[in-house]
Amino acid sequence: MTDSMAELDRLQRWMQSVITHPDGVAAGIDSETARELIEIRSGSIEQVISRSKALDSIQRLHVYGNAYYARLIDCMKGEFPATLAALGDESFGGFVMGYLQSFPSTSYTLGDLGREFPAYLANSRPPREIDGPDWADFLVELATLERVYSDVFDGPGEERITLLSADDLSAIPPDRWGDVRLQTAASLHLRTFQFPVQDYIAAVRKQETATIPQPEETWLAINRRDYIVRRRPLSRLPYQLLLQLQQGETLGDAIEVMLVQADMEVDTNSFASRLQEWFRNWTADGYFFGVTLETDQSETK
Repeated sequence: MTDSMAELDRLQRWMQSVITHPDGVAAGIDSETARELIEIRSGSIEQVISRSKALDSIQRLHVYGNAYYARLIDCMKGEFPATLAALGDESFGGFVMGYLQSFPSTSYTLGDLGREFPAYLANSRPPREIDGPDWADFLVELATLERVYSDVFDGPGEERITLLSADDLSAIPPDRWGDVRLQTAASLHLRTFQFPVQDYIAAVRKQETATIPQPEETWLAINRRDYIVRRRPLSRLPYQLLLQLQQGETLGDAIEVMLVQADMEVDTNSFASRLQEWFRNWTADGYFFGVTLETDQSETK
């Protein structure tokens, strides 16, 4: 690298550290990172950045700094449109600026920018004033599900994998079903919420009127098929069963754990019918890609 190219690279890295500093341009100039590149203090900044007719050197850097943060806020609006709709533009922008102070962007990809935003909202919530889920809980859950959607979309998928079908499962002898261990798809995420936040997000994305829902225990299965993020609301029993299967339990053990946690007995005939319906839906949705039989570990697919 020539001397002029090396000097330009050093100046570019210095400017990046200055305008992206979470405490502002002046703090960025005086930071250790910037001073390792160019040893200068904010009071002498005109030696590096000249003033213009209208703006002094610090103000000129503020223009770039403001543009940088405006771009990050726009990215966050794109990832969390429902949270934006619930908070309003001004409040959302305030939360994002506070978030960026605590979690400055350090990744090469903006896909990681909002990763800690739900946790930041949870840690920033005001003291609880009522028993049970409140407005702050709704906002945290809203941001959480929007982030899950992003993770599922950007994460591993099953587009190039042959998935299990209902016929594959039907081929297993009935007396061996208790020994079945299913391999769940990598894109499958299981989440519980205190609000039906998926309905609010869907209304915002369809540009329909979105109203804040009443608290309602909600169980969701989210995965990706054909590069589209899909979610299926579940009731408590199938959610618990699917969770046990995802954790590697055999079907027999998973059913036993599910019933113990539900603290209930079920009619064998009606439960078998419900079980078949659940697995028809789950295989159609692409939740499984492999199955083994626990007793001999022989691969059936």
